[in-house]
Amino acid sequence: MGRLQGKISIVTGAARGIGRATAMLFAREGGGVVIADVLEEGREVADEINRMMGSEVAVYVRTDVSREEDVKNMVDETLKRFGRIDVLVNNAGIGHFKDITETSSAEWDRVISVNLKGAFLCCKYVIPHMIRAGGGSIVNVSSIVGVRGGERCPTYAASKAGLIGLTKALAIDLMKYNIRVNAVAPRAIETPMMYEYKGDELKERLKRYLFGRLGKPEEVANTILFLASDEATYITGEVIVVGGYL
Repeated sequence: MGRLQGKISIVTGAARGIGRATAMLFAREGGGVVIADVLEEGREVADEINRMMGSEVAVYVRTDVSREEDVKNMVDETLKRFGRIDVLVNNAGIGHFKDITETSSAEWDRVISVNLKGAFLCCKYVIPHMIRAGGGSIVNVSSIVGVRGGERCPTYAASKAGLIGLTKALAIDLMKYNIRVNAVAPRAIETPMMYEYKGDELKERLKRYLFGRLGKPEEVANTILFLASDEATYITGEVIVVGGYL
């Protein structure tokens, strides 16, 4: 029996990186999974999972999490296909690496809209179904810069810090419904976003990391799985840093 046997999960931003690794792992652990992403590559991920598992356990729903109608449709399609929602992983996000004085209002709005408003919308429309089902688990994917800040990323850091605030507030509100809300805060993970840094700059940054290397998306997915599963039934409102705080 897998750790998510019989449970249905929505993973946003699941076409690539941490989201993709999480969706693949969730399926291997016996769960049904909705690949929610604006990228059509998400369809390929769902097809790969279904081939791997030998049955239709994954479905792709094109979703821009910053658009309310898209999120409502995603939830409706999940219920139509699987009939329930047990786990929500708010992973969809975009990076932004500029000084505050270089950042336009439009850029600020876009990052906050995807990274923070997107999680708000997903929670808003998923939580009522978790309540009716008697419980669930929400895992928000923040970032180390949301915990302690970082260089040239005030907009991104603000959006990820907002996710931590949302996590802690919802954990208090939802415990009475048996819904746990936690977050992971990855450091440097081998995803397309990390390669916005130039090679030499990335090498210099890695010298300051405890592990001396980029983390793998699967290493974050393992932590997300733990928080989503019944192994973490007495954990809520927590933020787990993946990759070392220093």
